[in-house]
Amino acid sequence: MDISFLLNGESVVLRDVSPTRTALDWLREERGLRGTKEGCNEGDCGACTVMLTDARGSRAVNACILLLPQLHGRALRTVEGIAGPKGAPHPVQQAMVDHHGSQCGFCTPGFVVSMATAHLNGDTGHDDALAGNLCRCTGYAPIIRAAEAATAAPVPEWLDDRSFLMSQISSGGLGAAERGADSPPPAVAAPETADELARLYEAAPDATLVAGATDVGLWVTKQLRDLGPVIFLNRCADLQQVEVSEETIRIGAGVTMDRVLTLMKDHYPSYAEMLRRYGSAQVRAAATLGGNIANGSPIGDNPPALIALGAALHLRKGETRREMPVEAFFLDYGRQDRQPGEFVEAVTIPRKPDHLRVYKLSKRFDQDISAACGAFWIEVDGGAVTEARIAFGGMAGTPKRASHVEQALIGQPWSEETLRAISGEWEKDFQPMTDMRASAGYRLEAARNMLTRCLLADQGAATDVREVRA
Repeated sequence: MDISFLLNGESVVLRDVSPTRTALDWLREERGLRGTKEGCNEGDCGACTVMLTDARGSRAVNACILLLPQLHGRALRTVEGIAGPKGAPHPVQQAMVDHHGSQCGFCTPGFVVSMATAHLNGDTGHDDALAGNLCRCTGYAPIIRAAEAATAAPVPEWLDDRSFLMSQISSGGLGAAERGADSPPPAVAAPETADELARLYEAAPDATLVAGATDVGLWVTKQLRDLGPVIFLNRCADLQQVEVSEETIRIGAGVTMDRVLTLMKDHYPSYAEMLRRYGSAQVRAAATLGGNIANGSPIGDNPPALIALGAALHLRKGETRREMPVEAFFLDYGRQDRQPGEFVEAVTIPRKPDHLRVYKLSKRFDQDISAACGAFWIEVDGGAVTEARIAFGGMAGTPKRASHVEQALIGQPWSEETLRAISGEWEKDFQPMTDMRASAGYRLEAARNMLTRCLLADQGAATDVREVRA
């Protein structure tokens, strides 16, 4: 596959690119741009942070799990491209010096790129923007002070890659239409449309689909897996559409989690607040909603909320489409109702009065895997529960509804007495496992407590310890 992109403002063309070579390795080994560091090599520490720009704008991403074909038609900036052409420091670089934001310096380039990206976008939520960057020695206080000090400074003109002309980047990576419909499926493909993807994937159902690579990237960097034929989805613009009507919100499978977060703020704020803890800014900028569902993880954070909302999943194989409730997609651990050559095309969420509450329990607040994630849709009329949809991740081999608890709630007073009376129903729904994140007993007790928290929040009590003030 041939690709072309901008690197620190200069055009780059690469021939016969390996689909599993990471941007981090290429930058360090082929370009000598070693300011981009290898730390965890799994998108967790932020030492490899780079700025990626396309028609959507600029965002910070992890180069260690960014595969080279994903760069095609985009602009990439490393820490070496953050300073001006004559070495003039970016405002965040100067602020890091002024506020003593660096000690050993290993993490500093990643912090600088994250800060410069937030500065470019006018993002002043510094704690969230830097949650994906790990500092082991300086501590975050001087770094946050540096980010705050740089806020008012103008964006340097040399950093605005959003104005670059895509015509300056030569075309590369032939799609199915240019190869001819009768040609055999390629080993690497980057279709431009869902129709083209459907043809390719039906012809090569064993191919690995790569959307954001926040999961598949670890297959490469940690498991050293050979992905076989690869189809990159990031150029399928029609999978990245959001359609909001009076009745529904349809979200394409290729919509990234940062966009889902922004969308949910206006419709289901509790869902959005949970997504603020979904990975980091770098991960949310790459990970897709469809990818999080399709990988079938029992601890994926999106399915519980989608199930509680009564969302529908849209699947496609060739020209055939089908729809199912999200909960019906998950059959057993590691097994989903998806045929060979079939892919997730979109998710549709009903629009209705907001009774949704989503709670994520993990050892760290930011960027951690859930021990349990609960989503609750409780509708109450006249003091009694009239509808209940409760779903959990981390409590079974799949994301799963608490059907016995739901049925025990309906028709009963929405009260602590009711919750105590139905306490025994939880074991009928879930037999969670004990692992390094939590014991089975702890998970069950946490699930009960989440439902109590939902009740208390409905009654106006302060239930978020981060918001309680003496």
